[in-house]
Amino acid sequence: MDTKEQASQPALQTLKEYAVITAAVLIMDIGIYVFKFPNNFSFGGVSGMAVVICRFLPFTASQINLFINLLLLLVGFAVLGRNFGVKTAYVTVLSSVLLNIFEKLFPMAHPITDEIMLELCFAIILPALAAALLFFENASGGGTDIIAMIIKKYSTMNISTALLVTDLIVVILAFLIFDTLTGLCSVLGLIAKTLLIDKTIERMKLNKFFTIISNNPQPICDFITKDLNHSATLYDAVGAYSDQQRTVILTVVDVKQAVYLQRFIHDTEPTAFIAITKSSEIIGKGFMSYI
Repeated sequence: MDTKEQASQPALQTLKEYAVITAAVLIMDIGIYVFKFPNNFSFGGVSGMAVVICRFLPFTASQINLFINLLLLLVGFAVLGRNFGVKTAYVTVLSSVLLNIFEKLFPMAHPITDEIMLELCFAIILPALAAALLFFENASGGGTDIIAMIIKKYSTMNISTALLVTDLIVVILAFLIFDTLTGLCSVLGLIAKTLLIDKTIERMKLNKFFTIISNNPQPICDFITKDLNHSATLYDAVGAYSDQQRTVILTVVDVKQAVYLQRFIHDTEPTAFIAITKSSEIIGKGFMSYI
């Protein structure tokens, strides 16, 4: 029974991850279809390319978005190989399919309001929220992310800069094709989007450094090494007030694991002292490599 439960845990975890990813894609596509496409906002991404290109072809933005994403998907697998994640492929296909379903079920010829700035906010916030959820599950939005990954592979440019370059081209085209207001909104959207991506990536890299003072360190160490798959450093210490022997445990985990570790310590040793420090640069085995 225990073996079956252990075997089912990875499957349940994978199911949970893809449920979150699916919800994120749904949120992202609502932002794109309801707020971005009707207003011709072109602040980067494949959806921005689709908005620009559909002005010259007898196809809708959703159809062009599907074609470009499938093309990039094939290029991604061909160029990046194993480095091209299954989750990214899933996001790319699902997003394209959902946009076309939205188009069939809820055709939109005009924006839903006359407040362009309000719609711009939702066109930025909803995909940004989706991006945060995707990054949290180690996935990406596909599209121009694939282009950025390819640029990063063959140059020293980081992903944020590569995304900015590809998106900037789309924004310039928006200025040339649409009116000044749409172009300015696209610039504003690009700036806000870039800042949000940087914040999200920084959040992804965030780790938490734990200093734990414990009377019974073994259960905590077992949880860190076996459940969280990390290591820890131990040393003996003496309380200045109590003059009693204590064990100090030092360990570093990611943000999600930090929640699990805090709960475990609270359940097993509520009197343990815990000091937690945030850090986005932990260098060593299991974390960042030396430059």
